[in-house]
Amino acid sequence: MTSEGAAPPRLCAVSVDLDEIPFYRQIHGLDGAGAAADHAVFDVALPRLAELAQALSIPLTLFVIGETVSRRENKDKLRSMAAAGHEIGNHSLGHRYDLTRLPEDVMKAEVEGAQRAIEEAVGVRPVGFRAPGYTITDALFRLLEEVGFLYDSSVFPCPAYWALKGSAMSLIRLRGRRSHSVLDTPKVLLAPRRPYRIGHPYWVRGEGPLELPIQVTPGPRLPFFGTAITAAGPRGARWLSRMVVGEPLVNIELHGIDVLSESDGLAPIAKHQHDLKIPLARKLESLTAVVDTLRAAGYGFVRLDQAARAFAS
Repeated sequence: MTSEGAAPPRLCAVSVDLDEIPFYRQIHGLDGAGAAADHAVFDVALPRLAELAQALSIPLTLFVIGETVSRRENKDKLRSMAAAGHEIGNHSLGHRYDLTRLPEDVMKAEVEGAQRAIEEAVGVRPVGFRAPGYTITDALFRLLEEVGFLYDSSVFPCPAYWALKGSAMSLIRLRGRRSHSVLDTPKVLLAPRRPYRIGHPYWVRGEGPLELPIQVTPGPRLPFFGTAITAAGPRGARWLSRMVVGEPLVNIELHGIDVLSESDGLAPIAKHQHDLKIPLARKLESLTAVVDTLRAAGYGFVRLDQAARAFAS
């Protein structure tokens, strides 16, 4: 995917899924619609992310749920982020965790509906897609190819994450609640951990759409995304960062909630979403440690669309 004989680029992209708080209640099978902090991701986290990106001199790729742009405040913030040079990506229309289990016409409406909503509200047409819950299928990939996306970034070949997600879903059921999460096929764990063109099935290489997998470490394929980084603390974050040095693309995926804490009016959900108990200052210090470590190792920070163009050539 790079010119034969050319040295691969050493790039890092930081993306953020802007999933609002009600989607976390869906994960945990909780009630509470209309809670005061329902818009904390856009109202609190997004300004913090903008400030952090400016302080660290890095661009962001923001994956946006189409239905969230109907709120005027959200629309205004996204327009400001796009004007500042950040990328806006498609995270489906309604963030249906069961997206890949829906009829093909409904999947199409979820993808194309988000494209229209984001383009109308923000003034940009996304070229990148991320599936809710990292769950994707060959059928969804075919649809993404038809729509004309430059890249997808949904595949997460991480054994630890897959196992923990399955265990959490089982525990929620045992407690009498129903999680909306969907567990992907374990065959996703066979997928390449570096950028690749998908084959059929999607976890093998082929000539299809470009996939930029969520970052895992070489060897044990430990997760290198927001939850792991903030939980590890600054020292652990630097250690994880050193593990991925040498990868041609370090694709760091965050969620807006990674820069929120229970003090942001989220104490009720923090009983279930334990990363909210990590102090905000510690989270920001951990994220900064990652950027500083990778920059010192020679990485240039780009948006995911820029990374996709580098690896598609």
